[in-house]
Amino acid sequence: MSTIKAAPSKTSAFERLAQSRNGLGFLFMLPAALFLLVFLTYPLGLGVWLGFTDASIGRPGVFIGLENYGYLLEDRVFWMSVFNTILYTTVASVLKFGLGLWLALLLNENLPFKSFFRAIILLPWVVPTVLSALAFWWLYDAQFSILSFVLIEIGLIDAPINFLGDPNNARAAVIAANVWRGIPFVAISLLAGLQTIPASLHEAAALDGATSWQRFRNITLPLLTPIIAVVMTFSVLFTFTDFQLIYVLTKGGPVNATHLMATLSFQRGISGGALGEGAAIAVAMIPFLLAAILFSFFGLQRRKWQQGGSD
Repeated sequence: MSTIKAAPSKTSAFERLAQSRNGLGFLFMLPAALFLLVFLTYPLGLGVWLGFTDASIGRPGVFIGLENYGYLLEDRVFWMSVFNTILYTTVASVLKFGLGLWLALLLNENLPFKSFFRAIILLPWVVPTVLSALAFWWLYDAQFSILSFVLIEIGLIDAPINFLGDPNNARAAVIAANVWRGIPFVAISLLAGLQTIPASLHEAAALDGATSWQRFRNITLPLLTPIIAVVMTFSVLFTFTDFQLIYVLTKGGPVNATHLMATLSFQRGISGGALGEGAAIAVAMIPFLLAAILFSFFGLQRRKWQQGGSD
C-alpha cells in the first residue's frame, strides 16, 4: 500500500522572520530605529554638514571647509561660552549630586508622611522649564525681588541686589535656578537605588558596631556607585545642553556673561541668520558630550564597579 507524502508547506520570508527570535526582536526595534533615524540621525548629519558651509537663512550656502571653526578659534565670545558652559555644568552638577544624595538619604528614612514628601519633591522637575524660569525671573527682579526685600528687612543688605545685571551675580543666579530644577531628578533616582540595597547589610554592620558614616561609606556608597554613574551622566548631559532656562532668564547677558554654547549657537544660527556658524558651535559641543558618555560607559563595564566594589 503506497503512502502519500504531504507536500512541504511553504512559508514566506516574513513568517520565517517572525518565527525567529532575533528576527522578532528586529521587528520590535524597527519602529524605534526609524524614529531615531528621522528625528536624530538626519538632523545631526545636517547640522554637521551645515557647519562646513556658509549657509544662512534663505540661502543654502556653499562648502567652505573648516572656515567656520577657524573663525570660532579666534572668537572671544565663543570661548567665553565654552568657559561658561563648563563652569555652569560643573558647579550645578556637583551641587545637584550633593543635595540630591542628601535628600535621597533623608527620604529613605522612616519619616511621617514620607509618600507625600516624595511626591512634592518632584514638583520642580515636573513644572515646565519656561514656567520655572519665569518664576526665577520675578525672584531676581532688580527692583521688586522678594529675595532682596527679605534680606533688606532682616538688615543683611541696604539696597536691592542686581541679580541679573551683574555678570558674576547672573552666573550664580542661573546656576541656582538649574540646581533647584535638577535636584528632584537626582534625588528620586538615587532614592530608587537606595531601595535596592538589602536592609540586612546595614543591620549586620550595626551589630558589628559600625557607625552611620561607616555604613554609608562601606555599604551604601559602593552599592550605589553604578546608579550614581548613570544618573550623573544624564544630569551632566541635561545641564551641558541647557537652553530654555538661560534663554528666558538672561538670553546670554549681561555682556555674554551667561551665554552657554547652546544659547550662543541659537543666537548666531537662528536669531543672527548665520546657520553655518551656529551649526559649527553646536557641533563643537559633541566632543564634550561624548567624553561624559564614554566615561560612564567604560566605567560601568568594570565588573567590580558593577558589583559595588573598587578596582
